[in-house]
Amino acid sequence: MHRCFLLLIMVILLPAVVPAQSMASSATHFIRLLSPEQQSQALFPFDTSERYHFSYIPRDDRKGIAVKALNTAQREALMALLGTALSVATVKKVNDIMQLELILKDLEHRAANDTYRDPGKYYVTIFGIPGANTTWGWRFEGHHVAFNFSADKNELVAATPAFLGSNPAVVPEGVDKGKEILREETVRGFTLIQALTTAEREKALIATAAPAEIITGASRQAMIAHPAGIHYSEMSAASRQLLLALISVYVHRYTKLFADDMLKEIQQAGLDQLSFAWAGSTERIPGKPYYYRIQGPTLIIEYDNTQNNANHAHTVVRDLKRDFGGDVLLEHYRDAHR
Repeated sequence: MHRCFLLLIMVILLPAVVPAQSMASSATHFIRLLSPEQQSQALFPFDTSERYHFSYIPRDDRKGIAVKALNTAQREALMALLGTALSVATVKKVNDIMQLELILKDLEHRAANDTYRDPGKYYVTIFGIPGANTTWGWRFEGHHVAFNFSADKNELVAATPAFLGSNPAVVPEGVDKGKEILREETVRGFTLIQALTTAEREKALIATAAPAEIITGASRQAMIAHPAGIHYSEMSAASRQLLLALISVYVHRYTKLFADDMLKEIQQAGLDQLSFAWAGSTERIPGKPYYYRIQGPTLIIEYDNTQNNANHAHTVVRDLKRDFGGDVLLEHYRDAHR
């Protein structure tokens, strides 16, 4: 592991409940540590179209300031900023996914000077001016990691789109053999599909072949017009509990305050409106692709493991009303600046 990235795998232990004011303070601290040239790379107005950019594939044209361009103090400040919105466990997942780039580089037998796989090619971008009385947002993005946050005054309005992926899903060889970063998302999904009764599973299974990729992709509007699968209201009490436990895995990627708000919205929209759909193998067999989706009035959660001989997992959380902060927040920002 490159010594210069050791700080990135340190988990910042922060309180479970952190208001948006703390996030703004952390963002301001991070900005102040940047040089003027770095600030010119990292800072954008809130109403720029760049704020809607969402990509989780390897690329060299991302906007923002790259992790590899940060010094030690700046990296520490970035990790602290992530910790104001994400749970301790999620910050660790983010760092683990970044380090997978080094494992992929070895598995793909790339040359030492090849930079296609690089744990430093993750970028932070800040939109607007962080503050207790402002509308602003920020993004942390790279291969298999993409989080987008929007805040208004002291309220964290949105923390989606939110993507975590893992390639390989299970490390096949080397000192990290068996490492599985998205294990909980995988195991709980299989626990649910396998616990369904025969009748319930027939409703949940929407296709024998899994789609090649998450269906919402990197679209600006994450809408799947017709929810499919089995509805919460059609499940037994035991199956309902397993579905809620699976949702909890994704919601609690965030700090407790925001996770609680998301859960409240899901409940207010009606648990009976939730649906669970599965495609592909219902048995966890190496090389057998599978996919699942949870959809409700307020969110879509997708998981797929189909690529690279079904050893390449993608997960995403999309807020159907407030992705990227939603249109209402943008109008609020523009009204304040007229």
